[in-house]
Amino acid sequence: MLEKTKFRAMGCSILTVLDCPSPPDIFPEIPRWFDEWEEHLSRFRSHSELSKVNRSNGIPTRVSPIFADVLEKAIEAEKLSEGLVTPILLDALISAGYDRDFNLMPHEKHNSLSLISPTTQHLNEINWDPITSTLWMPPDLHLDFGGVGKGWAAHQTAQRLKKYGPCLVDAQGDIAVTAPQRDGSPWQIGIANPFESNENIAVLHIREGGVATSGRDARQWILNGKMAHHIIDPHTGFSAETDVLTATVIAPNVMQAETIAKTLLILGKEAALQWLDAHPGFAALLVLENGDAWATENIETYL
Repeated sequence: MLEKTKFRAMGCSILTVLDCPSPPDIFPEIPRWFDEWEEHLSRFRSHSELSKVNRSNGIPTRVSPIFADVLEKAIEAEKLSEGLVTPILLDALISAGYDRDFNLMPHEKHNSLSLISPTTQHLNEINWDPITSTLWMPPDLHLDFGGVGKGWAAHQTAQRLKKYGPCLVDAQGDIAVTAPQRDGSPWQIGIANPFESNENIAVLHIREGGVATSGRDARQWILNGKMAHHIIDPHTGFSAETDVLTATVIAPNVMQAETIAKTLLILGKEAALQWLDAHPGFAALLVLENGDAWATENIETYL
C-alpha cells in the first residue's frame, strides 16, 4: 500500500510516498524534520543557523552537524560542477532580486544594487575545519545552500524512511528513490513539459537513485525591465543566459542529480553535451528554449 503525505517546506511542495502495509508512527513527523532543517539552513529565517553564520563578520564559528553535512555536500557540488554550482552566490541572488521567499516576491522589481563580481569571491576563501566543525569566512562572503540543501533534505528523508519500506521523496523536482516498489516495479516519474503545464514530455521508470530537474521556467521575475531567474552563472554574477530551459538528470543520488542538472542548464546545450560526453555515467534530458528536446542515449534505459 502506498502511503503518501504532502506539505510545504523550504519554499516548495514536498511529497513522500512509502510502500508499506500501514503508515509507520514516524510518518507524521516528516514535516517537523523539514522545519528543523530550515532552522539550520534557511536564508529566509533571520534566526536560522545559516543567517547567523552569514552575520559572523569574520569570526570563526562552530557549526552544527546538520550545517556541517550540508556544507560538505555544497563543497562536493562545487567540485563536481567545476565551480558552476557554488554556495557563495547569496549576494548575487539578492542583487538579482531574489531577496525573500519566492512566494512573497513581486513579479516585477527594481534594484539599483551592483552585483558582486564573481572574480572577487571564491569558496576556497573560507577556512573549514571538518574535525572541529569550525567555519571561518571573510566578512564580505555569504552562503546560500539553495538546491543543495533541498536535495540533501530529500535524501535524508528517504534514508530515514527506507527501513519501513521502499520510498520516494520529491522536493519539487529533487527526487530520491530508495528501492523498487514491493512488487518489484519501478517508480514512475513524469518529466513536466515546460510549455504545457498539464503534460509530461516523458515518464521515467526509476528503481533506485536520484532524479532532479533544474529549470528557469518557474522561478523568474522582471528586474529593471529584463527577465531574471534564480539560477546564477558565477562567471557573470547574473541570471544564467542559456538556451536550455530545463535539464533533467538521473544520478546515483538526488544531490548529484540536482548539481548536474543545474550545471547543464548554466552551460547551455553545446557545452552541456560536451560535459555529458565526459561523464557517461549520468543520464539527462534537456528541453531547449526553442522547444527542441535532447536526451543522452542511456536515458532509454529509464523510459
